[in-house]
Amino acid sequence: MRLMLLRHGQTPSNVAGALDTGRPGAGLTALGHAQARALPDVLRGEAISAVYASVLTRTQLTAAPLAEARGLAIGVEEGVEEIGAGDLELRSDKASITTYLDVITDWLHGDLDRMMPGGQNGRVFVAGYDAAIAKVAAAHDERDTVVVVSHGAAIRAWVGLRVGGVGSVEDRWLSNTGLVTLEGDLSAGWSLTRWHGKPLGAAILPDIAAHDVTGAPVREAVSEAGEAG
Repeated sequence: MRLMLLRHGQTPSNVAGALDTGRPGAGLTALGHAQARALPDVLRGEAISAVYASVLTRTQLTAAPLAEARGLAIGVEEGVEEIGAGDLELRSDKASITTYLDVITDWLHGDLDRMMPGGQNGRVFVAGYDAAIAKVAAAHDERDTVVVVSHGAAIRAWVGLRVGGVGSVEDRWLSNTGLVTLEGDLSAGWSLTRWHGKPLGAAILPDIAAHDVTGAPVREAVSEAGEAG
């Protein structure tokens, strides 16, 4: 099966550099809607069998133009939402961003027991994402291509923990509407075939004024948090 993990379009919280992980979460900016509208044309060569999104509003808004163009319903899946920020929710200061990213980095380095302040540990996160992907994969066969619209930190953490041949995800960009493409199945596991860190919607779409702390490499995200604060 071909699994395409697509990050949602830009939100006001991305622009502000805020850790917006709660439900229902922010909607999309004008740029975010433009990014979403660009997806059907950019992905026109893909034989997409299904489109899924997380329980957060921004992923469903991002998925809508693609699903409509393909005549598909959006499957809303619990478990592929953003990593909860806990006590750091909606914070944009450098200390909070550093703590959030440090916790996820420790998960990636094997310390899945570390807790997000006021939130979950890595075992809870990865079990939820595993279950969601397993449910999606079980509904499709090896010939299908499936799009799952998810979130920057969640995609990077799950791929870093579960997918072979990725290397250090802490050093990779995943901009709004960036795409990570995997091949595999539940028994054999997943392998990376493409990491497209830039927006799919074209080079003119990124907003250079944004402070995107969940899509940037760790060092740059912390730097952006300092600028935003």
